Amino acid sequence: MLFSSIIFIYLFLPVTLLLYFMAGPRYRNFVLLTASLFFYAWGEMGYVLLMLFSIAANWAVGLLIHREKEQGRTGRKVLFIGIAINLIPLAFFKYGNFLSDNISDVLQLVGFSAFTLETIHLPIGISFFTFQAISYIVDVYRREADVQANPLNLALYIALFPQLIAGPIVRYYDIAKEITDRHFVLSDFREGVLRFIAGLGKKVLIANNMGTVADHVFSLPAGELSAGLAWLGLIAYTLQIYFDISGYSDMAIGLGRMFGFHFLENFNYPYISKSISEFWRRWHISLSSWFRDYLYIPLGGNRVSIGRNYFNLVVVFFLCGLWHGASWVFIVWGLYHGMFLVLERSPIGRLLDKLPGMVRHIYVLLVVMIGWVFFRSTSLDYAFDYIAALVNFSADPYLDAHLVTALNAQFYLALAVGTVLSMPLFPLARDKTMVMLSASGGYRQKIMRGGVSLLLVIWMFSVLIYSSAEIISGTHNPFLYFRF
Repeated sequence: MLFSSIIFIYLFLPVTLLLYFMAGPRYRNFVLLTASLFFYAWGEMGYVLLMLFSIAANWAVGLLIHREKEQGRTGRKVLFIGIAINLIPLAFFKYGNFLSDNISDVLQLVGFSAFTLETIHLPIGISFFTFQAISYIVDVYRREADVQANPLNLALYIALFPQLIAGPIVRYYDIAKEITDRHFVLSDFREGVLRFIAGLGKKVLIANNMGTVADHVFSLPAGELSAGLAWLGLIAYTLQIYFDISGYSDMAIGLGRMFGFHFLENFNYPYISKSISEFWRRWHISLSSWFRDYLYIPLGGNRVSIGRNYFNLVVVFFLCGLWHGASWVFIVWGLYHGMFLVLERSPIGRLLDKLPGMVRHIYVLLVVMIGWVFFRSTSLDYAFDYIAALVNFSADPYLDAHLVTALNAQFYLALAVGTVLSMPLFPLARDKTMVMLSASGGYRQKIMRGGVSLLLVIWMFSVLIYSSAEIISGTHNPFLYFRF
């Protein structure tokens, strides 16, 4: 079940909210857990048992680590066993076919017969709930969070439907208190609704329109693309992936707020960055901070020699790429970003810092967009051919019936709105409006506040209705997380 589906928006969510608030504080966790398991079972009925196993195993590991700590032992062995219990299913389901295919290729090179492994279905969201489970046992091990003795409360943390299949990755200690003690606040609920609708609009009205063009361009033979068409497809995908993932994050944050949870922000206008390091502080913040806190820092971070620091960065981004998918294109994408982070830590980085801000901004956009070519491509050969097409100014222009249909007024409007919303212009306008309202006094201030609130309600209601109409009409509505 997707957030951007009619059945979720107009059936599952209202019914869940109704049952949740009717249940009363004592039974709300049970209602929310039941709804979360039903939400997951809707699309992954056969893998609910896998999730329940993960919940039970991590609950037991957490208790064992706590007992080891209480008895004066480190609990490190139990922690390693717990991490292995989490990673083995992830390795099997996500990387089993990738490993078998590459082993088969190597065996062929040395004269052995090839073999194939039957396609293994990838459970949706396994990367997200696995990382969350690991964060729980590590936080307990570090004593940054108390052990959760109630298995239902831990189950709610791991299976909570707002962030279950698409993130953000919520770390245990960030919401540990809210799992057992949260209260209904009307302003929170209102903000949650607005945030959900904003995310829905980003996903359906911007990302989906960009995806229609991007998917078609990337389906064409890269060697036949002209530079103009290749850049059009890449620009469309650059906006699609940002508004798709950040849109889902906004919806998840909004849903969490409706139920009393305060998830941390996951995106902070990454396309305005002036370095790749800054980009990763702004892009998918929950993922990059997870790798920082649970891998980069334990490896030594930047408290080691320069060479070891470079090695740590490459390892982290190799695994970051591999986390996104079992394919060489993701591995190369991760190493590609790791290479630029190493360059920015080297003397070359000091030279980049001296360049004008606009030049550094263009540098980041070019690096990130070339990286998206690897991320979007189905093979390394296609990725390199597509990059070559970006400078292929001698190719004949290409325009088929599908592109003629897709390149309509709606696409160009979404392109313009997406470009504007990828910059922090809206928060700037909002802040100026608040200053203006604060400067107004008495009756005039009340009228202006009422007018702004009314416009916001009309705008959000329009986004909801327009998005719903787009979904009902059966327009392009992909789910990018199927690859993760």
